[in-house]
Amino acid sequence: MADVKKIKLEARVFLEFEIETLTGLHIGGSDTGIEIGGVDKTVIRDKLTNRPYIPGSSLKGKMRSLLEKYYGLPQNRVINQSRIHSATREEYPDSDVCQVFGVPGEDDFGTPTRLVVRDVHMSKAEAERIEKTARVDLPYTEVKTEVAIDRVTSAASPRQMERVLAGSCFSPAQLVYSIYSGTECDPDKDIARLETVVTGLQLVEDDYLGGLGSRGSGRVRFRGICVRLRTRQNYLAAPTELGKYADLATFSGALGEIQDKIRAALGTN
Repeated sequence: MADVKKIKLEARVFLEFEIETLTGLHIGGSDTGIEIGGVDKTVIRDKLTNRPYIPGSSLKGKMRSLLEKYYGLPQNRVINQSRIHSATREEYPDSDVCQVFGVPGEDDFGTPTRLVVRDVHMSKAEAERIEKTARVDLPYTEVKTEVAIDRVTSAASPRQMERVLAGSCFSPAQLVYSIYSGTECDPDKDIARLETVVTGLQLVEDDYLGGLGSRGSGRVRFRGICVRLRTRQNYLAAPTELGKYADLATFSGALGEIQDKIRAALGTN
């Protein structure tokens, strides 16, 4: 008879914050139906409101990619024409990146992915602010023209890119981090791995989000961070607030204190 895993959810940590664009942001949408003479590269938009948004997959994928480089992990797996790091069965128990972000579904090992990253929308108040104060080329966005120069013929090929305006705010962003116990799960290790999540956010701040980053786009800042906790014993009660922090640097400095509060709530300290 095959071994049966017994895994128990002990707690969930909720990180909520705002994402501020410090430069124009381009996260590509569908170019289907673009008219002749229109923008070459559009941004992704909410189909109901027509406002740009940040897909959770974009933020989570960027965090994972940068963490793999930060830890020097081999890009040993091809997923959807992209290379990622995927731990072996033997490496998995000690792989912070794969424990937090998951392994490919076809692998016959692994525990639940710890991190959920929600889509982040532009609030109604922020949309109204842009409508009243900004000069835009398209709803809530600008069009940036770039020119590619042929090194041999010097021929110029202009192209237009749509970008969310610098200074735009998307909120509330939410990361949900789960802590488990049971077969192959250790709550203490999950609490310690919160540092991996915070490091991933810091790496994104220091790099860029979306496309065209090497040409100036995609610089963002995470601000107004609120940390809350729900434990298994009181899951239906309102989550307990563990702290509020103005920015990522302040949050990072308080991470050890937050982890101690979680250990105390779970009785693992």
